[in-house]
Amino acid sequence: MFKRLCVIGVGFMGGSFALAFRESFPNCEILGIDINPYAIDKAIQLGVIDKGSVQMNNLLLFKPDLIMLATPVGTFESIAKELSSLDLKDSLITDLGSVKGRLVYMLEEYLGENFVGGHPIAGTEKSGVENSNKDLFKGKRCILTPTQRTSPKALEKIKNMWVSLGALVEEMDPFLHDYVFGAVSHLPHAVAFALIDAIKNLSKDSVDLFKYPGGGFKDFTRIAGSDPIMWRDIFLENRENVLKAIEAFEMSLKNLKELIKSGNLQELTDYLLSAKNCREKIN
Repeated sequence: MFKRLCVIGVGFMGGSFALAFRESFPNCEILGIDINPYAIDKAIQLGVIDKGSVQMNNLLLFKPDLIMLATPVGTFESIAKELSSLDLKDSLITDLGSVKGRLVYMLEEYLGENFVGGHPIAGTEKSGVENSNKDLFKGKRCILTPTQRTSPKALEKIKNMWVSLGALVEEMDPFLHDYVFGAVSHLPHAVAFALIDAIKNLSKDSVDLFKYPGGGFKDFTRIAGSDPIMWRDIFLENRENVLKAIEAFEMSLKNLKELIKSGNLQELTDYLLSAKNCREKIN
């Protein structure tokens, strides 16, 4: 299906995609592009990519069948502008970004009908190409966000590509995507970052609370170890949905606070039981 892949952004997600892609399409040549020469050198050393460059115009010589955007979403517009100046009309272009909405339509303006928005629901708190995982996408949902402008042929190729990587593909409106993942992904990350900040503020000179975390605290805050630049861009790009989700969380936390303050055993039990029942519905 593909002979030449270019991954723009050779970090954990881009590296994991390259490894997964190589396993499914072993005869495909992989080019990595990154502003960090160390990431390129490390990726070549690890066999994640075949060759690399810090110059986008090397795509003209490489002539990729597929281009994967794997950089923080805050960089997408500048990259799209640069790509649009190159003769890449035969290349399919997609992305790994956690925000779609406005970005999809903006990317289409620069990249045309062969751009297909994508978001694999997979990842860890780790960063760096050295942590790449070829099995990251297997059995995971991947959301594609086509619009009326999207080429049906391009959509079908991207869909088949993700199926080949073992992902479970689903289509969704770009703005609905941002509402959904603003709640179930972006909010939990915001809460985890904020919880770490709260524990930092609760620590005193006489006691460092970070010395005493249990398994629950570690599990809950694991995602606060994620790349700050990536999450800064996600929070700002999906600002409206993230703020709505934070406000809903603040209301739920306020309700819990009032139940604890009142000491009403039954109402507090009902609140906790309702949350427990909802959690148990998640696979």
